[in-house]
Amino acid sequence: MKAKEITSIIEEFAPLQFQERWDNSGYCIGSPEQEVHSALIGLDCTPELVDEAIRCGADMIITHHPLIFGGVAKINPETNLGYMIYKAIRHGIVVYSCHTNMDKVLDGVSGLMASRLALEDVAILDKGDSDEGLGVVGTLPSPMLDEEFAKVVKERFSLKCLRCSRPAGRVISKVALCGGAGKSLVSKAVAAGADAYITGDVSYHDFLTEKGFFLMDIGHYEGEIDIVRKISDLLKEKIPTFAVRLITENNNLVHYI
Repeated sequence: MKAKEITSIIEEFAPLQFQERWDNSGYCIGSPEQEVHSALIGLDCTPELVDEAIRCGADMIITHHPLIFGGVAKINPETNLGYMIYKAIRHGIVVYSCHTNMDKVLDGVSGLMASRLALEDVAILDKGDSDEGLGVVGTLPSPMLDEEFAKVVKERFSLKCLRCSRPAGRVISKVALCGGAGKSLVSKAVAAGADAYITGDVSYHDFLTEKGFFLMDIGHYEGEIDIVRKISDLLKEKIPTFAVRLITENNNLVHYI
């Protein structure tokens, strides 16, 4: 099976042209015409993931975050990036990513976050030129106080810790979410009438929120990890005979000790 037959299923769900201009989704290594037999899927392309692909015989790696974002001046296997590029090429592994295009479809990264909270009437938060856009906004099945809502979020996202603005007895009904680093959409969440906004990579001073607004940082990985299973499900549904594996190790770049 050619690599393009695999990636066409992903791009039918989240067209590649939806990606942000600064992004580098698509083929980082390899050709769409390359023959592939199995794929290993993870959130990030790490040396551990590449090593696992080699061990299990996967000749394709699919990740959410691209392996290569900027230019590569040197390929030195003593560095993380150089090691991954060197190993992938040496072992004939196609490396493909579906990043912000997966962020911008309703049933993508942020929509999966909304599913964890069983939000209703979910819609795109920051809509683009068509039906795509960043983040989502929806309504809780039943309103609750912010402190209670924080406990629900910790439980639903299996969090060891939660960074948030000060609970102040707010009633939370409408919730906005954006997977990954979404602090740039705080103003969009406020404008949409959200009582709370859930995202990752929030800076210290951003937690000084206006009265009546609750900001929550669940982490970058924690907000995006469901997309790995989504990619796997898409491929298994369309090509049940193609071998799809999920990375066996925790792929989070941040460790809590």
